[in-house]
Amino acid sequence: MSIRTTLAASALAALATAAGIAVAALPLETAPVEFRDVARTYPAEGVVEAVRQSTVAAQTQGRIVELRVDVGDRVRRGDVIARIDPQEASQVVATAEAQVAQAEAALTNARVNLERTKKLVAQKFVSEAALDKAETDFAAAKAQVAAARAGAGQARTGRSYTVIVAPFSGVVATRHVDLGEMAQPGRPLVTLFDPQNLRALVTVPQARLAEMRSPIEASVELPALGKRVRARDVTVLPSADARTHTTQVRLDLPDPLEGAYPGMFARGYITLGTAKKLIVPVSAVVHRSEVTGAYVVLGGGAIRFRQLRVGETIPDVGIEVLAGLAAGEQVALDPVMALARLKSGENPESTVAVK
Repeated sequence: MSIRTTLAASALAALATAAGIAVAALPLETAPVEFRDVARTYPAEGVVEAVRQSTVAAQTQGRIVELRVDVGDRVRRGDVIARIDPQEASQVVATAEAQVAQAEAALTNARVNLERTKKLVAQKFVSEAALDKAETDFAAAKAQVAAARAGAGQARTGRSYTVIVAPFSGVVATRHVDLGEMAQPGRPLVTLFDPQNLRALVTVPQARLAEMRSPIEASVELPALGKRVRARDVTVLPSADARTHTTQVRLDLPDPLEGAYPGMFARGYITLGTAKKLIVPVSAVVHRSEVTGAYVVLGGGAIRFRQLRVGETIPDVGIEVLAGLAAGEQVALDPVMALARLKSGENPESTVAVK
């Protein structure tokens, strides 16, 4: 029981006394400790990862002249993340466009020459060989124009790489560069992940795989958030680690899960079947420093604090009791009220240790 809970109980007792109300007369709800059929699970540790995560890299070289995002920023698909100095890329485009103009001029000249040669051949002023050469020159000029236009298109595409946009909507997990640094093709700029689509990747011994029943059910505990949620889907990867003889299992997290992010520690509970476990309601369990216990209501209304050894917390069910309580015993659902009755002096408090 924390100091705050003790103070609350003392305040409750004082308030009841000041109002002329006996604490023993206040209602105290209880619940039985009972065996229940609950899921038998195997705990497996792992980490949270994003289903969609991408490291955006530069595709051209140049100095970074604008950087619009930082770690933790949310972006939408198509938003500008950064800009690279387009001066060099623009010069390449200008050169390519000049080459296109030059090739088109050569093509026009080759077309005029071909038409002139055809007339001269018809008038028997030049030989057929001259016509063959004019046709060859015209075909070469056409090919040169096509090559120049392709080069110009490639140059314009390269210039478009100076504007880096988000490939999908998400959150910036890492920023790999700073403003003013030089970008090179393949150099990472930022890493994004989609917070709406997360999963936990846990490791399970191969010997446990045979115990999993299809469809596999599981839940995921996130200690950092104080949450335990049911997995939307479970996928057993069709591969194993030859050194550790373990297999990785993916547990899809529900969407959205506020506060979760890639790299966070997670513990998966994979259902292997059912088992009977002694269960006590979560609200009945209290903590006194490093001691865990519950207030037991005995026959005649006497209250005693009982030290417990507990197992896992089962969502929507309760807490597993390993020692300290027996089936059929009644526990107080409001520990503050139970402690207030003890503080009133009507029931001397007694602590029973776990055996």
